[in-house]
Amino acid sequence: MIEIRFHGRGGQGAVKASDIFALAAFSEGKEVQSFPFFGVERRGAPVTAYTRISDGEIRIHCYIYDPDIVVVLDPSLIGAVDLTEGLKENGKILLNTQRDPKEFLDLAKGIKGAKIYTVDATSIAVKHGLGSAAAPIVNTAILGALAKISNMASIDNVMNSIKERIPVKQDKNAEAAKDAFNSVKE
Repeated sequence: MIEIRFHGRGGQGAVKASDIFALAAFSEGKEVQSFPFFGVERRGAPVTAYTRISDGEIRIHCYIYDPDIVVVLDPSLIGAVDLTEGLKENGKILLNTQRDPKEFLDLAKGIKGAKIYTVDATSIAVKHGLGSAAAPIVNTAILGALAKISNMASIDNVMNSIKERIPVKQDKNAEAAKDAFNSVKE
């Protein structure tokens, strides 16, 4: 079983991203769970969402405390939230930033074998007209990068799931995912 924890801010689409990635994995015959956690329910407040993916039945029904992968939609959460709390040995961290992964080595300090990946999902979202330049919606772009680093869902299934679950600009959202898939830095 692979457990993924998404970190974002209210209004960025972390919950929708969790749901879409679960659908993409389900399309490949996996068992899945997807669910959010809301603290203060307001736009801009930190939000956490979770996805479990397994080849077999998932019998556990609780929050994910020890994720295999952490996905960060908003780089302003770095340092504001303990993003790597509970990250498993050999875990993966995917950050939405234009910076190089080597600049975040301290983030994975003390986690044996942790690997950091970055993708500029913000620029990709702006390029495709997702949200506004001041408030881009990065969730679909980050899913392309997640498909690349996780090997839990193909980029084709991610793009199809985006088109199924996103009500507007389906093609632009799917293309943003594909661009991010091809832009991951490790």
